[in-house]
Amino acid sequence: MGPDLRDLSITCFLHAHLNICRALTTPPSAFPTGVRGSITTSSEKTGMKLQRNNGELSRSTFQDCLQHQSLLRPLPLRPSMRRENEAPAVAGRSTTSMPCVYRKMAAPMLRLLCRGPKSGVWLRGSRAVRPGARGMLVAPRVRGLFKEFFPESGTKTELPELFDRRRAGSSPQTVYCGFDPTGDSLHVGHLLTLLGLFHFQRAGHNVIALVGGSTALLGDPSGRTKEREALSAECVRANARALQQGLETLAANHARLFADGRPWGTFTVLDNAAWFQKQHLVDFLASVGGHFRMGTLLSRLSVQSRLKSPEGMSLAEFFYQVLQAYDFYYLFQHYGCRVQLGGSDQLGNIMSGYEFIHKECHECTCRLTGEDVFGITVPLITSTTGAKLGKSAGNAVWLNRERTSPFELYQFFIRQQDDSVERYLKLFTFLPLPEIDHIMQLHVREPEKRVAQKRLAAEVTKLVHGQEGLDSARRCTQALYHSSIEALEVMSDQELKELFKEASFSELVLDPGTSVIDTCRKAHAIPDGPRGYRMITEGGVSINHRQVTNPESVLVIGQHILKNGLSLLKIGKRNFYIIKWLQL
Repeated sequence: MGPDLRDLSITCFLHAHLNICRALTTPPSAFPTGVRGSITTSSEKTGMKLQRNNGELSRSTFQDCLQHQSLLRPLPLRPSMRRENEAPAVAGRSTTSMPCVYRKMAAPMLRLLCRGPKSGVWLRGSRAVRPGARGMLVAPRVRGLFKEFFPESGTKTELPELFDRRRAGSSPQTVYCGFDPTGDSLHVGHLLTLLGLFHFQRAGHNVIALVGGSTALLGDPSGRTKEREALSAECVRANARALQQGLETLAANHARLFADGRPWGTFTVLDNAAWFQKQHLVDFLASVGGHFRMGTLLSRLSVQSRLKSPEGMSLAEFFYQVLQAYDFYYLFQHYGCRVQLGGSDQLGNIMSGYEFIHKECHECTCRLTGEDVFGITVPLITSTTGAKLGKSAGNAVWLNRERTSPFELYQFFIRQQDDSVERYLKLFTFLPLPEIDHIMQLHVREPEKRVAQKRLAAEVTKLVHGQEGLDSARRCTQALYHSSIEALEVMSDQELKELFKEASFSELVLDPGTSVIDTCRKAHAIPDGPRGYRMITEGGVSINHRQVTNPESVLVIGQHILKNGLSLLKIGKRNFYIIKWLQL
């Protein structure tokens, strides 16, 4: 455990840090006898060591160092350490503002102390990125999953090092992404940000899926041409519960079906209503509002486009980016979250959170450590017409089985065009890139078999609905497109209803001698009289994919009635009727 620095003043810490740094290049004989002895004896309980040339100097805990006033005297800055146009320090004069160099030198030592006895020495000077440090970020970017990084200045060194688990003293980082419960289900448009979280989790980092139980009441204006329809508080709460359940199901499927043998990070679902409900409006504006500048908020593209629209923009929508920024700040303070993930249309909101954290934490200890926060965006998935996939666009493919069945989700990816399937394999699956290359080679040889689309559909359906959902989708596919009696026989009532959503469902009692025409009339599938009779004789009726032409034929179990007690009645080309037989 690192020392407790909560009661330590910034000035005291900086003075001690500068002198400890000086000790690295000072011969042991130069230390006062008492100090040298104290430092040596306390090394056994801390295990912290600072290397020097041909020997080593053991150090006590930071509190032990502070006991020796000889280490706390201010050091004059060398001319090379002063900022430009900075006057030399005047003896006897105290100041509360620390020079920039103090902060730069304080950061490495505070990191060293807070990491505890397992940490090594944090060397000053420029840092070179370890050979594998960029792997966590490069791999998803090569797949096309990560689009933009913010701020760009930190993406060359700080961000790669942040996720480098092989670095001495490194610890799992925390990444979050928000999901507003404007509907009772996630949709395909949410999958990429979830896949981004899963990639971080698979690399050993902790991820948070944040349900916007409070922000959904305002509505995010990003990527929209008009204001969202207002939702009641009860509706938002119900949607939030449904989204939380959906997120937990996806995380469970991911952990159960896609494990790779590596130790993973945690997956946590939170709701921002937990902290916003405790906030009072005036208090919140007084404490948070002063950190936001109107000019900056108005400059966001999402705001600009809405202000120029005929409908304009409401205050509620305008305030949305402030609440999202506070989410980032809250998670940074309470969960150590330093990275926000979001769609490319969320970059403006991510920037607001970054700026708020910098202003709010400017004088905090977390700021002195040199810890920064970052934003990463993922590309938006669009339809063939270029429209964003989402419920607002009216083309959503839902991840909730009640809204979109596993069969429909499976078919959505089966129908993807050849020029998109390779990109989607990289974005929506965890398949290694060499395996994707092999799949595409097979696809190029025999595109009519749609090998790539089938693998894509299988991987996504398994992630969303589990192995059972994938098996159900395949059964439905065989039953509908390949007229498979075997598939029909093992299908459940739910699967038949999902497959034939427009079909009428009837429960009938199987009386002895029940005929084909009796069945059709009881199911209200044909009209009464001669017309209905002719529909059968002319070949317009089939039962379980088999055409029947004799209206007086008696139903036979195993032929007209499947082993699962169901019959699929088809009239014409598109009219289906599902019959469940009772008292077999």
